[in-house]
This record gives sequence, structure tokens and C-alpha cells, in this order.
Amino acid sequence: MRTPLIAGNWKMNTLPAEARVLVESLRERLPSPAAEVLVCPPFVSLATVAEALQGSAIAWGAQNLYWEESGAYTGEIAPAMLTALGCTYVILGHSERRQLFAETDADIARKVAAALAHGLTAIVCVGETETQYERGETEVHIRRQLRESLAGVTPAQAAKMVIAYEPIWAIGTGKSATAETAESVCALIRDELSVLFGAAVADGIRILYGGSVKPDNIAALLAKDNIDGALVGGASLKAADFAAIACGKEA
Repeated sequence: MRTPLIAGNWKMNTLPAEARVLVESLRERLPSPAAEVLVCPPFVSLATVAEALQGSAIAWGAQNLYWEESGAYTGEIAPAMLTALGCTYVILGHSERRQLFAETDADIARKVAAALAHGLTAIVCVGETETQYERGETEVHIRRQLRESLAGVTPAQAAKMVIAYEPIWAIGTGKSATAETAESVCALIRDELSVLFGAAVADGIRILYGGSVKPDNIAALLAKDNIDGALVGGASLKAADFAAIACGKEA
């Protein structure tokens, strides 16, 4: 049985004081959530969030990392810097990183290896553009992203990872893939994971859906066999909405 994971990706939002208010509200609304709940604030708010969530049922993680341990990499964040703040998760390969900062599958594979080496659970994102979707290229694209982004990962390591399917055409657009469309892609993701790591491992890996997730569509998504939670963007910045999503119901 896969425990649902509801993860909030705050992106480049919240100053530390705002982050504290948000997580304190979430902590009040989610004293003992049935799902596993995770928030991923910007780096500058991580210490504040870590302090505010100590002893709660809510975990915290980061939105990115760099694969080197230390050195002359101005502006980058090493894995050990995240674990020092109590991070347990890190989002890797988000489409915004791929598109805006030219991250390749090879880059993501190096980041995945670094995260795993430091005991961080990697949430590896995959997804297709609207053009690829309309051309019927979703399956080929997603399978390639998985093979290349997870290159070098062992079955034992894969068992501890999370995959997030985020159709790029649904991120921040207000559009959302239907539950049926999301399920079909998550099913092919599980099939590719089975090819890469074996059916038993693939069956235990949690697959999230992300892309305009809201309280009014979360129940339909979670009802699907291959959708084990959500990677939530804009709605994760509203305590009432995110708490409702974490409970799998409308606000």
C-alpha cells in the first residue's frame, strides 16, 4: 500500500516571515494528516520553516540542489546544506528548471545521484509540452526522460524515490489534465519503471500528479490506481486550499 504524498512547491514565493505564517496555519489545520505532507519553500525560508515545523507531522524539503559537495559554485546549494536544515526531500528536474535554466536529463541524473548519496528522497519530475502532447509524443518523451534522468540508479535506490508527472501545458495555466489522462500517463510511467527496476520495485514507487491541482480536482485524481499524491504549485501557498488537498477533499 503506497501512502499518499501531498507536496507543496512554493517556487520563488514567500519571504521568511510569510513562510512562517503559512506553515503555522498549515500546522494548525493538519495536526495528524492521513497523507504524508511536504512543503518545499525557497532556500531563504528553509531555516524558518524547519524551526516552525519541528515536532509536527509536516515534512520540509528543497526545490533544487547542485551535485558537488562544496567549492567555487556561486549561487548553488550543496546536498549537505539541505540535510543540515533537516530537509528530507528535494524536487529535481522540474520543467521550469529544464526550460528556464536549460537543465538536461544528464544534469538531473547527476543531481539525483547526489541527493541519494546524502539520504534525500528525490522527487524527479517529468512531463511533456503542449506541442508534444498534441502530436502524440507523450509516451516516447516521458519514457526517455525517465531512462536518462534515472541513469545509474539501482533498484534499491529507486524504491526510495518519488516520480512526479507534470504536463507542462498544465503548470500555472489553470488547465489540468483530466483524471483519466493523468492516470494513463502515470500508468505508463509505472510501466517504464518496471522495465528499469523490476515490477516489484515499480509497484512501490509513488507517482504524483502536478499541474493546476486544486481542492476541487484532488479527489478524482487520488481515486486512480497509479496516482499516489500531488505536487501542488499555486494552491500550496494558500493554507486552506493546501490543507484541503492534503485531506483529499474540497476546501
